[in-house]
Amino acid sequence: MSAARRDSVQSVERAFDLVEALADGDDLGVTELAERTGLVPSTAHRLLATLAKRGYATRSPTSGGYVLGYKVVELANGLEDSLARLRGVARPHLESVQRETGESANLTILDGDRVVYVDQVEGSRRMRMFTTVGAAVLAHTTASGKAILAHGQPDSLTELYSEDGELERLTPRTLTTVGALRKDLERIERQGYAVDNEEHEEGVSCVAAPIFDHTGRPCAAISISAPTARIVQAEIDEVGKLLHEHAADVSAGLGHGSGEGAKGDGAGGRSRKPGSSRKRS
Repeated sequence: MSAARRDSVQSVERAFDLVEALADGDDLGVTELAERTGLVPSTAHRLLATLAKRGYATRSPTSGGYVLGYKVVELANGLEDSLARLRGVARPHLESVQRETGESANLTILDGDRVVYVDQVEGSRRMRMFTTVGAAVLAHTTASGKAILAHGQPDSLTELYSEDGELERLTPRTLTTVGALRKDLERIERQGYAVDNEEHEEGVSCVAAPIFDHTGRPCAAISISAPTARIVQAEIDEVGKLLHEHAADVSAGLGHGSGEGAKGDGAGGRSRKPGSSRKRS
């Protein structure tokens, strides 16, 4: 069990269970919602009343069942506006990385202990990696997740993972202890990019670099994914520096400066405009 899950507030967990159940169906009654969430009806009724008061749930005037409220839409619109700006700044660089490497270029954000794919430019090679936009995967198994975690707050790992717990294993190469993950993150912070060496899927490797917002916080990552043999053949350090340079330009576009609070310069290298380098064979 993660430290975050262990320290969670039960009533908040239950309220969010109800919100997620409402997102999966329309006009649900208290009894059906209680069954879907494993709550007793009286508890479900009490929490729904609070959610309705705050605008996160509302009663249908026709059926009397509960549906999501306007507040959820309001929050979603705010998130979409933020993601739209990130995508807009990063998209030319994703396209440039894809042209320069021929591999699928990805844009991800961190959501708890997972990374979510928010944009992708599909590779041009016959055998290429494809991930559905919106898909969420375990952060500790991916280059993108590790790139973001490496530049986060020092206590971020303890908030996500229990020090003596075992991290979920997806392949024989997955890092399964917080100690091993922390050691890898220290190396990633120094060099400026991260590598997933078949830690998420056997035969597939990824390289990623972090993107920073105007406050200096790591807010996303840009990566490429490909069969391991092609990643190794392309020279990982060269790919890492390429991604680092593009990530630095995206960060600058989001207002991140090179003065106080700037982080993530481990890989070095000059800034480049999208598409300025020739395609790597």
